[in-house]
Amino acid sequence: MSEPIELLYGRGTVAVRPPPGALPTVIRKRPMPVFDDPKAAIERALAAPIGSPPLEEAARGRRTACILICDVTRPVPNGLFLRLLIERLLAAGVPRAGIVVLVATGLHRPNEGQELAEIVGDPWVLANVRVENHYATRDEDHLLLGRTPTRGTVVRLDRRLVEAEVRIATGLVEPHFMAGWSGGRKVIAPGVAHAETITTFHNAAFMSHPRAANCILDGNPLHEEQLEIVRMLGGALAFNTVIDEHRRLAFASFGEIVESHLEAVRFCERYAVVELPRRFRTVVTSAAGHPLDKTYYQTVKGMVGPLGILEPGGDLIVVSACSEGLGSAHYAQAQRRLVELGIDGFWRSIANKPHAEIDEWQTQKQLEPMRVGRVRLFTTGLDAEARRLTGVETIEDLDEAVAESVRRQGDPAVAFVPEGPYVVPVHRAG
Repeated sequence: MSEPIELLYGRGTVAVRPPPGALPTVIRKRPMPVFDDPKAAIERALAAPIGSPPLEEAARGRRTACILICDVTRPVPNGLFLRLLIERLLAAGVPRAGIVVLVATGLHRPNEGQELAEIVGDPWVLANVRVENHYATRDEDHLLLGRTPTRGTVVRLDRRLVEAEVRIATGLVEPHFMAGWSGGRKVIAPGVAHAETITTFHNAAFMSHPRAANCILDGNPLHEEQLEIVRMLGGALAFNTVIDEHRRLAFASFGEIVESHLEAVRFCERYAVVELPRRFRTVVTSAAGHPLDKTYYQTVKGMVGPLGILEPGGDLIVVSACSEGLGSAHYAQAQRRLVELGIDGFWRSIANKPHAEIDEWQTQKQLEPMRVGRVRLFTTGLDAEARRLTGVETIEDLDEAVAESVRRQGDPAVAFVPEGPYVVPVHRAG
């Protein structure tokens, strides 16, 4: 009997055992070199900025600074570097009262209490500077910068970032199924953008563009809008991180936001994109575990990630804890429309809208795996109504679901992607 394969699930893993006769292929990132001393690596990155002066020099004589951090959906190792950034700002003369750490929630819910403490990762930061959430629907919190030159997106950004004399976006660089790669410019928009801005460049036209996909920057309309928004803002600095499958720091860069982010992308791409000589009729993946698989909303990333190796008509099985349920009320409404209208009806309902409804872009992205094959979900976190609103088949026995797929497809080859959307497998013939 085959050995069980552990898939990331919640704060741990869930085991799946391939059925007798199956030919499993386990797809992981190539092994990343990780730092023995992460703090020393961060110090080196700060001492060798890319495309910008050192932080102490950039901050000298400034009175205000805004540091953006990602929300709970990203396992960014903030506890390793936030204090170091703040101490450098203080040493440069920025007053403590002029420094704010702003959680770039986009249109997600705020992060508060123990969850906020977990995200920040360092009690010293919470005790010494303001840490606040971004609220995309509060008009008074945003400033109008104009429209993007190419596509005319109205740009409104959080005034705490716009008015800061030193702006630093921090984040995790990983594959992203819309923007190509996370981090960098994405922490600014949608991270601290107004709802009007977010719902424009998340509308159906943007989302359906063939270049709005994992690991693609060139020609990606979201990425292009984000770069234009950064230029309209007047630029920013960035601290970028890459982590391995075990959440250990493997890369850090600091500097001008576009250049330093691209350096992190180049590193991550060497490990996260995995080429395979074939496609599979059975693919088993995860939603990357905690914190990403807290909701079904984020689970869609796990469904889209392995589409490059799923044979048309194949079975895609995804595991996700969904410990916080489906997602926002807006998302539940979008899913309800998908279930009621079906794939084609839902697409027709959004195709020509200049502004997306909040969170319906995730439902739109779910259409992609549904059009390729049969999608099945293993979860312990959804009630009966939420399971109905997923729009996919839910399963109770993971082992049996894999065995049933092998029988149904008549092909013993099964691909397993334990880390889910943090790995992007692609088919390269020959």
